[in-house]
Amino acid sequence: MGKYDDIINMKYPTAKTRKAMTLLERAAQFSPFAALSGYEEAIDETARLTDAKILLSEDEQNHIGETLKMLDEQISDHPIIRLAYFVPDPLKEGGRYMHAEGEVRKVKAFEKKLILKSGEEIAFEDILFIEAVG
Repeated sequence: MGKYDDIINMKYPTAKTRKAMTLLERAAQFSPFAALSGYEEAIDETARLTDAKILLSEDEQNHIGETLKMLDEQISDHPIIRLAYFVPDPLKEGGRYMHAEGEVRKVKAFEKKLILKSGEEIAFEDILFIEAVG
């Protein structure tokens, strides 16, 4: 006689108050789960690259300042410009450089901001390159 011969042919006990689970419900108990919620997003964020802000020389800063002054003086002529500027990343150090072209609406010297007709507000300190286009 084997070790479990006395119980091998016994009927499997079932609950009297609940219905039996379907195979799909049984399988769901063993499905994978995210033990570390947000981990994948954190890895993706760490892998996302940003650019460092380029520090301009004093001559380059002066050239940008002169261009902005000239634009302010010619604001009634609706000057069109082309520029590259830095946009800081809200989540981590660094950011990215954007390029824009458009009509200048206002040069706010006191607030040190350039406002384009499209509504973009660009801080003077973030401008990398600026030129008038005609």
